[in-house]
Amino acid sequence: MPDKRDPWQRPEPTSNAEQPPPKEPTPPAAPQYIRFWERLRHWGLGDSALRFATTVITGVLILLVVWVLHTFSDQEPLPISETGSIAMAEALSAPTATVAPPLFSAGGANPEGIARANGLNTVLPVRIARFEVVEYTVEAGDSIFSIADKFNLKPETILWGNRYSLGDDPHFILPGQTLNILPVDGVYHQWSAGEGLNGVAAFYNVTPEDIINWPGNELDPEQIGDYANPRIPPDKMLVIPGGEGTFTDWRTPRISREEPATARHLGPGACSASFDGVVGSLTFIWPTTERYLSGFEYTPETNHFGIDIAGRTGNPIFAADHGVVVYAGWNDYGYGEMVVIDHGAGWQTLYAHLSQVNVFCGQEVYQGDTIGLMGSTGKSTGPHLHFEMRSDDFGRVNPWNFLN
Repeated sequence: MPDKRDPWQRPEPTSNAEQPPPKEPTPPAAPQYIRFWERLRHWGLGDSALRFATTVITGVLILLVVWVLHTFSDQEPLPISETGSIAMAEALSAPTATVAPPLFSAGGANPEGIARANGLNTVLPVRIARFEVVEYTVEAGDSIFSIADKFNLKPETILWGNRYSLGDDPHFILPGQTLNILPVDGVYHQWSAGEGLNGVAAFYNVTPEDIINWPGNELDPEQIGDYANPRIPPDKMLVIPGGEGTFTDWRTPRISREEPATARHLGPGACSASFDGVVGSLTFIWPTTERYLSGFEYTPETNHFGIDIAGRTGNPIFAADHGVVVYAGWNDYGYGEMVVIDHGAGWQTLYAHLSQVNVFCGQEVYQGDTIGLMGSTGKSTGPHLHFEMRSDDFGRVNPWNFLN
């Protein structure tokens, strides 16, 4: 049967069951680098890759900074003279009314960055050499070492410059005393009538010209005359630059048990008769309870051949080894109450500045016996033990090398 529907009639919608399902949109594909990162994480290499990338980036940044610094450092600034010329030319070419004052920041730096040229020459102040002898007043706590340091001299120069007041004893320096300070290391010599320049110069190991040509001595070479009988006024004080003096030791000659009377000039502590007795083991112990210094070290160049061991008045003083007492009592040359022990085999020990002597001449003592008490008698600025050791074979030795 023919279809009698109106051709212009809209067809009726079909049911949902009859319509085809709509197509879902396809999600966009992930970027390539995301998929690569996911693969790395899937393989367990994510953390390692991240650390590697961080290291590479850090290295690149460091190289970049180094390159920038190197580039700026290679640029040489204009010298002051050139920048000054440029600034002057600009100032002269501009009208006076329009010239602006130089701009400075609050900190005083020019924002234009004017360069400072490096000067290769250093100008030092001229120092006038000293040729005259000056005087110095000793202060409390001074020693020949500290005074020498103040004037850049050797300690022995302080002694050799004051031989007529200090003798040869560094202990004779006392507060309030006036000392001669030489301008250079050497000796201060008082000229005596009848002396010859050759003999004096040879005694101090210098030449006559060293003495004559020293400006502070004010000697005219043309007026000196014969070196054997030079025209130098008696009692004139002369600086002997570079001279080396000698020491005379009147305090501690060798005192043996066979001839202790050789020390009778030292004072009433000298012994008269010869003695016999125990000999030492030649192993020496520390002669007091302390083992550190309170004053001078062993310094032969300043005529100090012992060590000053610290302590307090009344501390016991021990015999360093077995032996016989060959001096017991007062010493007139600065050591005060003193004891000397002969140990045999050419060895003696000396103990000075005692407050009390507990032994007598000829007495046998044994290592560790108390022979006296520490003090500050004689030329001493405080309680201590001046201790010396002497050997017939080695002379006066450094006690530090022998005490146990």
